[in-house]
Amino acid sequence: MTTEKATKKKPLWLLIEEEFLALDPQAISGGSPEETIQRIAGNLDGKGYNVSKHGGHMVQLRFAAEDMRKVGRPLMKDFNDAIGAFALDDVMDAYAASDKLITDVGATWPKLKQAECRPVVIGFVEQRKLDLLIDKAKSMSGDDGIELLINESVASEVITSGLEITEKKLKEVNTAMEKRRAERQRVLTLLEKVKDKSDAEKVRYLFDKDVAEPLILELAGVDQSAIADAKKAMEAELAEKQRLAEEEAARKKAEAEGPSLDAMSPDEMLGHIEAIREIMEFSDQEKEIRTMCEQSAIPKALVDIAVSDPAKLDELEKEAGG
Repeated sequence: MTTEKATKKKPLWLLIEEEFLALDPQAISGGSPEETIQRIAGNLDGKGYNVSKHGGHMVQLRFAAEDMRKVGRPLMKDFNDAIGAFALDDVMDAYAASDKLITDVGATWPKLKQAECRPVVIGFVEQRKLDLLIDKAKSMSGDDGIELLINESVASEVITSGLEITEKKLKEVNTAMEKRRAERQRVLTLLEKVKDKSDAEKVRYLFDKDVAEPLILELAGVDQSAIADAKKAMEAELAEKQRLAEEEAARKKAEAEGPSLDAMSPDEMLGHIEAIREIMEFSDQEKEIRTMCEQSAIPKALVDIAVSDPAKLDELEKEAGG
């Protein structure tokens, strides 16, 4: 089903029944139906159907009038009532729904069981399905309704007109759906590589490949407990990695800052103080002093003293035997 009800020329039997539907039943069942039959024939002539001067067509019209007289109501009333009673679930299989309608309504109107009627019935059922799909789509939130109609292969122009959206919006939704389909295919390909692994290994592998949790649950055939176990194991590993990273960062920081005052030998202390004095003769700006001291690998403990309390360098120098 891709479009709304076809606009091609209707079969004569359907036009006859539609003419009868607009009538007062007494116009046929009353004492002189011939005038009504002739008027209907003229109406059909005006619609491009040669009825009044075509013997076979007039016979068809008279037989239809006689059927209506016997039943006491138009065929299309029963037909439309049956179509209107269909819910969406009833018409998802349009062919099965058409068979049911033909069987049910055909019990009173055997003509409906003729081969020429079946395509028309299917067309009405498909239109009912389309109308119900659009109604459902309108009731859905976000882009769900648009996606519903796309998945049901409804034609683009019907979607845009039925939901009153732009072609740009429809294209955006289509693109998003294509991306999701591509992601699903990627996940299925990944799963093929670990099909013989345990659930825990599958989940871990998919997490490592940046697969979203809902897709893992849907496609990997695992339950929520497998997801929880994998997350717990990964959290423990991440915590250990973070601990090691912090230790390494602290080690590098300590290495960059150099030894503490207590860890320096007297000769090292004197050498660093001498270098600091030379730097401070060159500049009295803290930023420049720190930069040059860092370039000279002077321990940070001494640099901090040099920029905050330079006089203390004399004390340290004396303690070191300088």
